[in-house]
Amino acid sequence: MKQSHLFTKTRREAPKDEVAKNAQLLIRAGFINKEMAGVYSYLPLGLRVLNKIVGIIREEMNAIGGQEVSLTALQDKKNWEISGRWNDAVVDNWFKTTLKNGTELGLGFTHEEALTALMRDHIRSFRDLPVAAYQFQTKFRNEARAKSGIMRGREFLMKDLYSFCRDQKEQDAFYEKAKQAYVRIFDRLGIGAETYITFASGGSFSKYSHEFQTVTEAGEDLIYVHEGKKIAVNKEVLNDEVLADLGIDRAELVEKKAVEVGNIFSLGTKFSEPLGLVYTNEAGKPTPVVMGSYGIGPGRVMGTIVEVHADDKGLVWPEAVAPFAVHLIALNKKSADGAEDVVKKAADELYEKLTKKGVEVLYDDRDATAGEKFGDSDLIGIPVRYTLSMKTFAEDSIEKKDRLTGKVEMVKIDTL
Repeated sequence: MKQSHLFTKTRREAPKDEVAKNAQLLIRAGFINKEMAGVYSYLPLGLRVLNKIVGIIREEMNAIGGQEVSLTALQDKKNWEISGRWNDAVVDNWFKTTLKNGTELGLGFTHEEALTALMRDHIRSFRDLPVAAYQFQTKFRNEARAKSGIMRGREFLMKDLYSFCRDQKEQDAFYEKAKQAYVRIFDRLGIGAETYITFASGGSFSKYSHEFQTVTEAGEDLIYVHEGKKIAVNKEVLNDEVLADLGIDRAELVEKKAVEVGNIFSLGTKFSEPLGLVYTNEAGKPTPVVMGSYGIGPGRVMGTIVEVHADDKGLVWPEAVAPFAVHLIALNKKSADGAEDVVKKAADELYEKLTKKGVEVLYDDRDATAGEKFGDSDLIGIPVRYTLSMKTFAEDSIEKKDRLTGKVEMVKIDTL
């Protein structure tokens, strides 16, 4: 993409009512637009990042046998009444509405009920199991407060996968596969080093569930980290029994602030029994399906990456999720002999060659000063910057700068 064609503009300042660093920088760099508290639109650069995060998650979900679906956001209340979660006293963050004919609907905040009901038409025999289905779908949660930028929104994208198994043993095996897939996902997203498998309450279905918590000062949770084992315990469940189960000493744990970027739960038969999702086992007996739930918020992950990696100049994207691989900058200076045309022509040619080779390039071809171009480049945070100027062109070279390390080197153009 040529930057002169990009309709979004960078800003010196973020909106005064925005307190989260991730939203401040993403708004200033032209990645997102704040519509209202807790509600953000993704602009071209931001959508490219979001789609790359989604792509990595999708690959790992497919690798463990997940089948992608897309369910409706509008939810009929009948299934939710059966599970008990339509009641506002049980779930207090519903967005509800009423059709013109008086039918009451909700905007889905999760989809256990909906997918369980759907699976009644497709799971009948033990031969139909196990099944894992997932989606990337917009969720709606009427949060009382939304102050963490895109890490806590009222409307947001969620990857939710649900497993359907014959028994707890089969469910436990899939659960472990999902846990390892999540580890791979956060490694690939560039926050694996800061993200810990965190032991949390398993509710009434299992002793523990697992959160994936990324250490950052912007986090809303407190976790206790064991660096040696690369695990953590949520403050809510830290006690002597948990420490004994994990074989760790309280003195070995360090308290840290973190943000939850993913979670996995065993659900048992909480939804399958009331909603009538049963299968006929090998003995011919009707048996409730055993379920699990596995969530990741791609937008929340994006905000967390910003919180972890950004510096005082702007965004710093890991290579795997950067909107572009290379930021190409042409420094053209007006001169009487028309020398700037030489630099522009060389930059145009380089842009075309890189693009044809499949390299994703953002080409700053704007009529702007070097300071403006470099400032915007640092703010946007693409991993590698190539700068072509009269000085570098005279040496048949280009200046290559690594956004993360700041390392600068001269590279011959024909070796690129």
